[in-house]
Amino acid sequence: MSQATEPATLEQILAAAAAAAGTAAAATPAQRAEWLNAAADALDASADELIALANQETHLPASPRLQGELKRTTFQLRLFGEVLADGSFLGATVDHADAAWPMGPRPDIRRLLTPIGPVLVFAASNFPFAFSVAGGDTASALAAGCPVVLKAHSGHPELSARTGEVLREALVKAGAPEGIFAVVFGQQNGVTALKDPRIQAASFTGSVPGGRALFDIATSRPSPIPFYGELGSVNPVVVTQTAIDARGEAIAKAYAGSFTLGAGQFCTKPGLLFLPEGHGLEDTLREAVSAIPAQPMLNERIAAGFADGLAKLSEVAGVEVLSESGGAEGISHGATLLATTAKAFLADGDTVREECFGPASLIVTYADQDELISLLGVMEPGLTATIQGEESDVDWIRPVLPSLTRVAGRLLWNDWPTGVTVTWAQEHGGPYPATTAPTSTSVGTAAIERFLRPIAWQGFPDALLPEPLQENNPWSLPRRTDGKR
Repeated sequence: MSQATEPATLEQILAAAAAAAGTAAAATPAQRAEWLNAAADALDASADELIALANQETHLPASPRLQGELKRTTFQLRLFGEVLADGSFLGATVDHADAAWPMGPRPDIRRLLTPIGPVLVFAASNFPFAFSVAGGDTASALAAGCPVVLKAHSGHPELSARTGEVLREALVKAGAPEGIFAVVFGQQNGVTALKDPRIQAASFTGSVPGGRALFDIATSRPSPIPFYGELGSVNPVVVTQTAIDARGEAIAKAYAGSFTLGAGQFCTKPGLLFLPEGHGLEDTLREAVSAIPAQPMLNERIAAGFADGLAKLSEVAGVEVLSESGGAEGISHGATLLATTAKAFLADGDTVREECFGPASLIVTYADQDELISLLGVMEPGLTATIQGEESDVDWIRPVLPSLTRVAGRLLWNDWPTGVTVTWAQEHGGPYPATTAPTSTSVGTAAIERFLRPIAWQGFPDALLPEPLQENNPWSLPRRTDGKR
């Protein structure tokens, strides 16, 4: 297991990141795209070695899970190369001087998004590739032109070390500056780096307590910095009676598969299922859940945390265990489906509304539309909210939508939240405690915006302007000029 990074080495890494910031920021989008594509190629070439390490340390199956996750990781690196080639991410805007401007004579003003500086990324445990060393936060920060200091997760240290070596070597070989990327180990080193004035932004994927503690550090620094934390989410699913009548059995089976996928260790796991009273799906749900075998969890700490959370949930008045499978042995756990009523859910407080990270989910029955809206009104916000309905439900669903938009960053219609594709329109975020920055996303091309800050240039001679703002637009970027695209 990798040891904690020595203080002297951490200092060298932070100094190198700060020294590389100017060079990284000055690199053209095309150059950065070359870095990212080279990194993706190197990771693909090392796939067999990396997947074997990931399987050994996380207990996740090599096929199809880890193979697919590594493919996703290299895909998003290359996709950010397309973002760089497109160029619109810079938000280049030119307002020429205008003596007749209605607000009075307007000076020449030009606005551009620029790299924020060295970024500290806290890797996640549950996605050892896609949300770890070379994951989305790293990819989007590098695309923005920011050096990255990656704090490795203790759940897969050897994989983190080796992935970091492959990534850094590929980046530097492709022309990136020496301090563009480094991996550090040790919880205290993560805190030390977060407090360091050379770090200009940070990102995190993990638990609510851990993320909140780091967020408080980031915002209480003498010079506070943006902290993009993804914390907890219960991801409610609302099912209408019409949908049950049309395809109730299919919904029940798909729900069981979704909340147990990856041993329930997805941040988008549907943790709450709102069903109408008298839904009649009990037997189908019991059968679907009981057929799911026990699965190993990521590590002993997460397995113990799940067991504790499940015990607390099971003890809540009005909550009953509807179905179980597989039992528990070591770090392996079977699936557990619980059920309660709207009255009990509203009366209990926090326990029934909090994320239980693992293969468990809670059914809550509602009497009518008003009661459903009341249930949604007491929920903590999260990453997703799902509706299983029919086209004929449109008028019934419309009054419910404001409650769902309040609690989620992504709404799904007749789908399941445990798939988060990497694309241009994706939104993986939401109000606290889903994230600490509800105006941003950590998945998709818009994730690059987290690591850019705007600068306006007023009255500057053309020769001193950044290339994207120069009059002849040498990079041929999309721009808004005098209010027109």
